[in-house]
Amino acid sequence: MAKLTGVELRRIRMPLVAPFRTSFGTELERDVLLLRVVLDDSEGWGECVAGSDPLYSAEYVEAAADVLRRFFIPAVAECHDLDAHQVSRTLAQFKGHPMAKAALEMGVLDAELRHRDTSLARELGAVRDRVDCGVSVGIMDSIPQLVDAVAGYLDEGYLRIKLKIEPGWDVEPVRVVRETFGDEILLQVDANTAYELSDARQLAKLDDFDLLLIEQPMDEDDVLGHAELAKRLRTPICLDESITSARSAAAAITLGACQIVNVKPGRVGGYLEARRIHDVCQAHGVPVWCGGMLETGIGRAANVALAAMPGFTLPGDTSASSRYYHRDVTAPFELDEGRLSVPTGPGIGVEPIPAELDAVTEQTEWIAL
Repeated sequence: MAKLTGVELRRIRMPLVAPFRTSFGTELERDVLLLRVVLDDSEGWGECVAGSDPLYSAEYVEAAADVLRRFFIPAVAECHDLDAHQVSRTLAQFKGHPMAKAALEMGVLDAELRHRDTSLARELGAVRDRVDCGVSVGIMDSIPQLVDAVAGYLDEGYLRIKLKIEPGWDVEPVRVVRETFGDEILLQVDANTAYELSDARQLAKLDDFDLLLIEQPMDEDDVLGHAELAKRLRTPICLDESITSARSAAAAITLGACQIVNVKPGRVGGYLEARRIHDVCQAHGVPVWCGGMLETGIGRAANVALAAMPGFTLPGDTSASSRYYHRDVTAPFELDEGRLSVPTGPGIGVEPIPAELDAVTEQTEWIAL
């Protein structure tokens, strides 16, 4: 019977290859919390995707470390015959903090699957050994700069382009990108909650550009507003921040608030809930794709495994390591004809390279149990 014997909390700082600007801010580096989860028969790695500040979500790195240290890890340490499902059940008593919960669940899941010599892809029900990759392009200082960036990503082989938008940076950059690169490229936009229903007329102008989708145009709590907006647009609406569980996904679909769903394991509390969201969407005939949170190779490996499930029919934000980092903490994920290979080793299928990990580590804390 597996039991938790200790957890290492490791803070690392990962400089980005270029500033990444969205409607809620600009990132120059990632302050990442990694977990090394040690059971009495194996160990595994988890990654918390919370940002440094509570801008994308209410969570942030310091709070995640605190709630893990004070509540989540002690609660899970009381469990015997521990597995990822038990972690999920145990942490359900605590309100909120899905990104911290997801990191601990991921670490236990990785350890459990390594002990069973089973890959995460197989455990989740993956049906592909490679996944189509898109890339997320941040807001730029100028449209020519944006065009140059998109051209570079297309030259690298990315199969789908996602443009971040906000009021004042929406129709014109989309128009120029579409006219420059043609109708054959898969193109979508992401608003990160920057608009309101009163902006529907402006957003409807994007209908002219044959977009795959417009992602999370309005506030995450405004599901009814999205349902109304969907009636006014031809472009399919995809929800991201609004989807926090399988239940919320089912409600949004039933209300007509979205036609596509972005699944981010950290946002929904872990890979087990992400799989349930996939199943709900598949039952409703709603396509899903895997979003990204600028993960290191640890989180990227798990996301690629998730994206290999049958319902993930659109290219996700599972970009190559080089999209964000000059050097990753694992062996880099490299694009091959627009695709990434799904790890086949036990657990998430990758491990940190000690020298690379130590080079970016700012703080470690060992919690013995």
